[in-house]
Amino acid sequence: MIELKNVDLSGDPTAHRYVKDETVAVEFAATHGELMSLEGSNRYSPGDALITGTGGARWVVSRDRFDDKYLPAAAGLSHGAPGSYRNRPVAILAKRMDSPFSIARSAAGDVLCGERGDWVVQYAPGDYGIVQAQRFAAVYKTAQ
Repeated sequence: MIELKNVDLSGDPTAHRYVKDETVAVEFAATHGELMSLEGSNRYSPGDALITGTGGARWVVSRDRFDDKYLPAAAGLSHGAPGSYRNRPVAILAKRMDSPFSIARSAAGDVLCGERGDWVVQYAPGDYGIVQAQRFAAVYKTAQ
């Protein structure tokens, strides 16, 4: 398994820009805990967003990052209340991996694991995720 560290996809000619297009269900954590995503453990703190997306995929977004990444999808839903949210259309960098791999979500963060064909995504410098191939094809589009 390849262990990715200090990755910067902006200089990788095999990485490209994509935009996620997805409405997700969001709850907000009341206590500290851990959610098991398909790619690995996601620890969370009170107030963090516990997200369920396309195909039942689950993950955590820290509360301090959630407001910048998601908007309420339903009229009348107050930002920060549980319900449906839509991601903001922001381009990210992503690269399809040809071997099993792992990467930390952030410095000293949870380590996620991907399989051959899955995608490593870089949301911002030092902010990473893994998206399974089938899910990536369903929710990410090439950025214009």
